[in-house]
Amino acid sequence: MPPPMSVPAWLWAVTIAALLGLVLLDLIVNRRPHKVTIAESARWIAFYIGCAVAFGAGVWIFGGDDRAASYITGYITEYTLSVDNLFIFMLIMANFAVPAIHQHRVLLIGIMMALVMRGVFIGVGAQAVQRFSWVFWLFGGILIYTAWKFAFSNNDDEEYDPNGGVVRLVRRLFPVTDTFHGSRLTIKQDGRRLLTPMFIVIVAIGGADLVFAVDSIPAIFGITQDAYLVFAANAFALMGLRQLYFLLGGLVEKLVYLTYGLAVILGFIGVKLVLHALHENELPFINGGEHVAWAPEINNWVSLAVIVTVLTVTTVASMLKSRRGTRQAAEQSVSEPFVSEPADQARH
Repeated sequence: MPPPMSVPAWLWAVTIAALLGLVLLDLIVNRRPHKVTIAESARWIAFYIGCAVAFGAGVWIFGGDDRAASYITGYITEYTLSVDNLFIFMLIMANFAVPAIHQHRVLLIGIMMALVMRGVFIGVGAQAVQRFSWVFWLFGGILIYTAWKFAFSNNDDEEYDPNGGVVRLVRRLFPVTDTFHGSRLTIKQDGRRLLTPMFIVIVAIGGADLVFAVDSIPAIFGITQDAYLVFAANAFALMGLRQLYFLLGGLVEKLVYLTYGLAVILGFIGVKLVLHALHENELPFINGGEHVAWAPEINNWVSLAVIVTVLTVTTVASMLKSRRGTRQAAEQSVSEPFVSEPADQARH
């Protein structure tokens, strides 16, 4: 892995200001609540991907091709892991019956909350990986365990409870109205300030995304230890996520092999982290506290190739299976005999 870049404070400030500018632009353009169309979401996705690519070009020019590969690999990994989040977002929206015209605002605010919280995680993680080599063992173990769960755990019968955890705590501490009041987060009723279900939904979205950070943050630290690149990759992936929600919609359910693809990606990065931990080893009970010289380092170009290949195979295989299932359903409906009503029933 390339060493972290020395990023001056002014560059951090400019980057954060630019990201806030993108959020402000989004809020201005979409200031009126409306149902997001597929064409609109496709344009926004193209815009955000263009911004992410432009940032990557800047990293390539000023930071070199290896760091650019780190950023691109991290961005693709974060965006891919975010796709799995869409299942939970859809369940939250359905459970709370969020009106379609307000879903865009809910996702925007919830994801911005998650980005702030992830920023804290990234700052802590960056300091940890620079100071303690054993953190790579921890991150690698988390990813390998998560990969195993993705590959072998059957969650079909499990239901996500949007009222659990933080959401349940908010309901217990504050009064909440029974119905939505437009896009308002709070209302004043009978002299009391009440939260609306819109506030609860935003908390649920932000909380769910924060939970997903438990595997996504270690995953990107397995690609680069540069806090600046980690933050940028997370920011661009999250900002494009809400538009992907409207573009994919029910198509997410057709990615039947996505979970297995994510398992392979997380497992690969987990193994990469373990190898890096061996290479940087300082634990006294492993090789006498000395670095393990034979442990290979997997460069970011190899990581990028593996991740892109896994995603391509996963997507193509999912689409083929979905198409085959649709064709079989159509053939079955055609082969079923037509049952006509009895003559006397038909006359009535």
